[in-house]
Amino acid sequence: MIREILERAQQRARELSLGYEGALLPTEAHYLMGHAPGARLVDVRTRAELDWVGRIPGAVEIEWQNYPGMQRNPHFLNHLAAQVDPESLVMFICRSGGRSHFAATLATQNGWRDCYNVLEGFEGDKDQHSHRNSRGGWRHAGLPWSQG
Repeated sequence: MIREILERAQQRARELSLGYEGALLPTEAHYLMGHAPGARLVDVRTRAELDWVGRIPGAVEIEWQNYPGMQRNPHFLNHLAAQVDPESLVMFICRSGGRSHFAATLATQNGWRDCYNVLEGFEGDKDQHSHRNSRGGWRHAGLPWSQG
């Protein structure tokens, strides 16, 4: 099952011309967290998002941008290097897949060989009312998370 998931994710990356190994759906990332040896999920949302919106149990938390100014975290790669082996399968997640795309790209450019972005992110895309959590995403898929 691991191989099939990674092959689908790699095919998505080729189709989307991504600069990293692959693009996963939330359910695929969750499966890999529990079954792929050494796989790490890196949540790049801000501390405010983690505190107020929710956390993923077992995820490494490294802000891509610092709240409230939303300036890019200049220590991102140092924090990543301290917590994630460059040889690991690394999956990046954010709110909806944008920041995690940039994190996966940067990590790939700096020596992490097996980087994946989690499409849809934690909260998914906005619906017709501009609300999240009803169209895709980790939470909408019913995957484990905690709040508060």
